Amino acid sequence: MSAAITTTGLTRRFGDFVAVQNVDLTVAPGQFYGFLGPNGAGKSTTIKMLTGLLTPTSGSIQVLGLDFATHGLEVKRQIGVVPEGMALFGRLTASEYLRFVGQMYGLDRATTLQRTEELLEFMNLAGENKKLITDFSHGMQKKLALAAAVIHGPKILFLDEPFEGVDAIAAGTLKQMLQGMITRGATIFLTSHVLEIVERLCTHVAIINHGQLIANGSLEELRAGVHTQADDADGTTTRLTLEEIFIRVIGNEAGADPLHSEQELSWLG
Repeated sequence: MSAAITTTGLTRRFGDFVAVQNVDLTVAPGQFYGFLGPNGAGKSTTIKMLTGLLTPTSGSIQVLGLDFATHGLEVKRQIGVVPEGMALFGRLTASEYLRFVGQMYGLDRATTLQRTEELLEFMNLAGENKKLITDFSHGMQKKLALAAAVIHGPKILFLDEPFEGVDAIAAGTLKQMLQGMITRGATIFLTSHVLEIVERLCTHVAIINHGQLIANGSLEELRAGVHTQADDADGTTTRLTLEEIFIRVIGNEAGADPLHSEQELSWLG
């Protein structure tokens, strides 16, 4: 079976600035894949290239066995995207927007109407049919963006900070939906700064920093790799959380241990 996503030497430059450099990734079908990094590390730039919003400066991308450079439209029909800025049409209602997106993906009218109704009900947006999207809260817009990204039943879903600004109830709804997609064989590629959610949902994680991939593997593989450097003095091994793994990996690259920093702010006592 072909990989869901494969990149080789993926690079993106903006003038003299290298945002992403020689990234090699392989994401297997059905994986819930977390893509992590500090601010400015290259996460969003990578997602934009994987979804066709940015053209790589060099390197190649294959999605579902198709070369993105030559089969871009075919790839886009089979993926869903919740981008960083959501890019919703604010002067439409939620149902108008979903019907428009369904038609853009080539769904017939009956299927579009049925899925629109089901998605609005599932996202607890069915009672907001007369309100324009521009008047939605940030969390409501996030749920609508996810509904639009899945209305055509994508094989791969790309999510850029999907839980940012979302309350606990809405986050629970989104997580339920994402887990259902994984159960049915979809692949999810997620970026998030909420590492507890990534640890709970994702089976595999990659970490990028300064545009370069510095860690990649299952959570247990990352945990084992960090343990070789983080065993306790008495010989025992602490089971690190994803947050601790992330901080140690980023800190080791910088030549420091952020978990044991001696830096203080004097006025905070």
